[in-house]
Amino acid sequence: MNRKMTVLVLFVVGLVLASCSGLQQTKAPGYGDPPIITASFCVDKGMYGDPIKIYLAAEDTHGDMDRIAVQVTQVGYGFYPTSWTVVKPRYQKKFVGYLQWDTFSPGLQEMPEWTKITMNVTVLDKHGYQSKAVVLPYTFVTGTSASPALPPPFNQGEMFRIGWIDVELINPQSGIIY
Repeated sequence: MNRKMTVLVLFVVGLVLASCSGLQQTKAPGYGDPPIITASFCVDKGMYGDPIKIYLAAEDTHGDMDRIAVQVTQVGYGFYPTSWTVVKPRYQKKFVGYLQWDTFSPGLQEMPEWTKITMNVTVLDKHGYQSKAVVLPYTFVTGTSASPALPPPFNQGEMFRIGWIDVELINPQSGIIY
C-alpha cells in the first residue's frame, strides 16, 4: 500500500509540474514585448539656453507605445524629476521625430561652463513594458553651434516634434534651487 501511495504522489506531482510548464508557454499576445528604440541622436554639447533636440526612432510590434520618459542627471546636482511625453495614437506603432528641450530656466541666467548632464530616454507601452534606455551625454559649452548633420533615419526630410522635455535646470554652484 505504501508503494501505491508513493506512485500516486509522484504521478500527481508530475501532472502539476507538466501543467505549470504549459502555463509558461501560453501568455497573452502583447505582453512581454517592450517597445524598441531603433535609433537615437543628440549633439553632445551646446550653449546654455539653446534648445536641445533628442532625435528618436522607435517601434512596437503591438502598436501600444504610450509614453516617453526622459530622466536628466546633472553632475554636481543629481537627478531631476522625470519628464513624460505621451505618444499620440497615430505614432503608437512606429515614429521617427524629436523631443525638444528649451534649456533656459526662469531665474537661472547662466550655467557654469562645462556643466555635464546625461539624458536617459526610454519608451513605455500601455502594459508598462519599457524599452532599453538610450543614454545621451551633453555638456554646456559657450560658443558652440547646435546645427549638426543628422544621421539616418533623421536626415530624411522634415522631422516632426514628438513633444517637449519639461526640466528646469539649476546652477549647483549658486546654492539656490529655482
